[in-house]
Amino acid sequence: MFPKLKAWYEKTYRAQLVFTIVLVILAVIQIGVQYSVTGDFIHRGVSLKGGSTITINTPTAPADIESFLHNKFPRADLGLRTLTTAGKVVGIAIDTDLQDPQEIDIFMQTVKEKIPLEKKDYSIEIIGSSLGHSFFRQTLTALAVAFILMGIVVFMYFRSIGPSMAVIAAAISDMVITLAIFNLTGLKLNTAGVAAFLMLIGYSVDTDILLSTRMLKRTDGTVMDRVYSSIKTGLTMSATTFAAVIVALIFVHSDVIRQIMIILLIGLLVDPIMTWIQNVAILRIYLEKKHGQH
Repeated sequence: MFPKLKAWYEKTYRAQLVFTIVLVILAVIQIGVQYSVTGDFIHRGVSLKGGSTITINTPTAPADIESFLHNKFPRADLGLRTLTTAGKVVGIAIDTDLQDPQEIDIFMQTVKEKIPLEKKDYSIEIIGSSLGHSFFRQTLTALAVAFILMGIVVFMYFRSIGPSMAVIAAAISDMVITLAIFNLTGLKLNTAGVAAFLMLIGYSVDTDILLSTRMLKRTDGTVMDRVYSSIKTGLTMSATTFAAVIVALIFVHSDVIRQIMIILLIGLLVDPIMTWIQNVAILRIYLEKKHGQH
């Protein structure tokens, strides 16, 4: 590490902690604005709010059909995905908020104006709003239970409120900021994205546990020596995952996989800030007050 950067990192940790708190506050504001404007704190896809997915099994130009449908149905919530096999486009999937069979029939007649289709060329899957909301409630419950269990395990390991709360705070901060950035991308969260957020809890806690264990349970060297040792190991772990995510984004064309990788990518970029700045600062303050260590 460069001497000036190292000196700044070691001396201004309280100011750095304030910076991370500001980031979390900005993320909460974004989520609040999202909720006030749309009535939901995140853009939900068909699988989480209900609607219909029309799968067309013939190659077509997605840009042309998307602009055409938006002109015909300006108030409808539409999304279009390409379907590929071995890198070749074999069809498209149109996600809509339509659930009424008559509205879907009208929609399909409009689609057929642009693409000549027979019955065998497409399929329609309808997810009711009650089922979509049920999925969404279950996913929120799963996230909440994951955090609770994670907090219990962390507390049982460290046997101290301060370090345990630092780990939990870092994980929550990582999730909140990732969620806010995901909202800004305009992408819609589907069930696959929920799995990515669950995975993100594990990635976040992993580095925080590494840091806390070395800072609190080891006695060799100074506190900062242990911090730098943790950073070296943690960034190596993150770099390997980051490389895998980038490769998946470049070479995998599945929309499901891409959403998972995008969420993980955002989380992997946010996690070092929350771990090596926020958590380090909290643990240093904790050690100073309890043991007088610097």
